[in-house]
Amino acid sequence: MTTTSGHPARSGPADPPPATDPADTGEPDATFAQDAADLCDQARDLAENGHLKRAAKLYRRAVAAGPRPPLLARALLGLAVVEDQRGDLPASREAARRAVATGDARYAPRAAYHLGLSLEQDGEHSEAESVWRRLLDLGAPDFAAVARYGLARAAEDRGDTAGAEEHWEAALALPPGPAPISRLHATTVVDAARDLAGRLLGRGLPGAAAAAVERGLAVADDPGLRLLRAASHLEHAIADVGAIVDPGEGVEEVPGPDAGTSASAVELLAGLLSLRGEPDAAERVWRLGLGDRDPGTADEVRRRLRRGFAVPPEEDEQEGAGPWWTPYLEEAAATATAPALAGELFAVITQMHALLAVPVVEGEARADALRAVMEQALRTPSGLVWGADVHADFRSRLREAMGGEDVLPEGWPDR
Repeated sequence: MTTTSGHPARSGPADPPPATDPADTGEPDATFAQDAADLCDQARDLAENGHLKRAAKLYRRAVAAGPRPPLLARALLGLAVVEDQRGDLPASREAARRAVATGDARYAPRAAYHLGLSLEQDGEHSEAESVWRRLLDLGAPDFAAVARYGLARAAEDRGDTAGAEEHWEAALALPPGPAPISRLHATTVVDAARDLAGRLLGRGLPGAAAAAVERGLAVADDPGLRLLRAASHLEHAIADVGAIVDPGEGVEEVPGPDAGTSASAVELLAGLLSLRGEPDAAERVWRLGLGDRDPGTADEVRRRLRRGFAVPPEEDEQEGAGPWWTPYLEEAAATATAPALAGELFAVITQMHALLAVPVVEGEARADALRAVMEQALRTPSGLVWGADVHADFRSRLREAMGGEDVLPEGWPDR
């Protein structure tokens, strides 16, 4: 889940005038004639074009010029962002701390936001929490949700889920009435809703998770939130169907569902658990259904487990009968290992095909060579779990064709 919201703040006006690096003018003395605002404009222009080292140099000159607090905060924030992009985290954080200390209404909150995210990402949760509190104290309306979201994460990280509730609630709160919501605020609400819903699902609280999701979707149609809403519905479905499959104690007096309802519940619950990534639990559900005390329910569960199995026309269609591979397919269906079984089968077919194809391609005519290849192909499945049943099935069919006489030697075809 996302643990941070938005992107690091950027400094400077929306549309700065184009500028060039004073170092490129051939007039180094002109740099000192520039005021701090011009230096910040030029530094931002250089940073946006990838000249981070030169941008940092100009931001430092703007700071050294000792401008008024608003310009000082702007220069320090710009320096913090550039140094972060250059990978110098200590320098970035020091500049951000100084920018926050100015208390400037415009740039100090941005610097606190940048600093808090940087500290969190580096595992400095204690200092990050202090920064989020400072951001809240700065009183910037657009950053209130950001600060609350940061404080909620901090409380969660130290295991104080109860203490985090107030901050989650404030982070998800929207402006009253028709008041507009800023882009940063909207992004924070969506991120916080996604984060909180994921945590609640992890605690086994799908209802509360769904409520958090709806608060985020009220701001923006986010795919991650929709997925979490589906996950919360999945948890409710598992609980409902699970109560049918295993009603628990104290309900013996209540008449149980009919065989069709019980079998449907087993099939659905096993599928939902497999979808949730719990194949072992899904297998236990199938086993529970197959072993039901009611024979009608057990038969109906088996029919659903075998749904889609191919049965050769010549096979016996009687109840419970099937080809030799039916138990292996049942096991694969119940344990969600059908892809593995299919891969195993395809590998055997490929190996047998390769063995038989070589003498055909080479035009082999010697009977003993052809017989050796065929025997090797027949032994291909022997090392697999189901290999012995392949050979036993052939032995049985041959015995029937020979009038009941077993003409194969013991241990055929391996010996």
